Amino acid sequence: MLAREAEAAGVVHSMAYGDQPALICELVDWARACGFAVTAAGKGTKYLPAYHDSTPDTVWAHYGLDAEQAAAAGMNARMFNSFLDGTKSAIEMAAVANATGLGAPEGGLVFPPCGRDDLPHALRPRALGGQLEGPGMVEVVSSLERDGRPVYRDLRWGVYVTIEAPTNYAAACFRQYGLTTDATGRFAAMYKPFHLIGLELNVSILSAALRGEATGTPRSFTADVVAVAKRDLTAGTELDGEGGFTVWGRLTTAARSLADGALPIGLAHGVRLTAPVTKGQVVRWSDVAIDEADEAVSLRRALEAQARAAAS
Repeated sequence: MLAREAEAAGVVHSMAYGDQPALICELVDWARACGFAVTAAGKGTKYLPAYHDSTPDTVWAHYGLDAEQAAAAGMNARMFNSFLDGTKSAIEMAAVANATGLGAPEGGLVFPPCGRDDLPHALRPRALGGQLEGPGMVEVVSSLERDGRPVYRDLRWGVYVTIEAPTNYAAACFRQYGLTTDATGRFAAMYKPFHLIGLELNVSILSAALRGEATGTPRSFTADVVAVAKRDLTAGTELDGEGGFTVWGRLTTAARSLADGALPIGLAHGVRLTAPVTKGQVVRWSDVAIDEADEAVSLRRALEAQARAAAS
């Protein structure tokens, strides 16, 4: 909704180039412009299932730091915890899905352990032996095996796209030009091993100012990030949002989020539960006391109403 308002006002509404979502969108644009079907797109991160329970009190041990070292470096525990507990990855992949039209996994990101050489194999639909619910999905790969061992040639700091050859000729070119492929030779991967965050921001600034072009902007309400309880929460508990002690953000489809009446992670801050929510359960609008007059809540309600009207 805000992207449409910005467009109507002649404002370029853009992701910051250098941040991973914009770089992923660039790879998707490249693949589609070349005529390839995008099988998957996403990024790498450090992930283990136990990280979903992490809080600002436990976060530094997962990074190999103590609280004093983190404080000396000016590191924010809540922010870094949102990186670790899966919330940031979910928000970024929702941004990519909504900008590109790629699908989101209904049950949340899988975070398969996967190195650069295994991208074309792992990032295929499950029906073909991969990890995806279906073709054309966003997904995040982990730099750690589930037992904590490092993944060989991990993509922790990078972004990727996996593509399918539309013809036998294209598949032959994948092989001839040395692309990393799966065993069939029909699925290949392109990736950037690093992102430079603010150091690449000028690409967004110059694209917006000189070409009036966004480096990634939402085009549809395809994906959503819903609040999930980190522990058993009692009625009266105040939720503390991204990177906090009470909830983490899980990616899902917009359709599933609306059907469940799920509370988006961005509004799960400073609101109190009116009903208990067990660990691992999605928090719903009906579970919290919400100020309907709040501007962010009003915008979200309008978005949901538009989405329901479009689906009917």
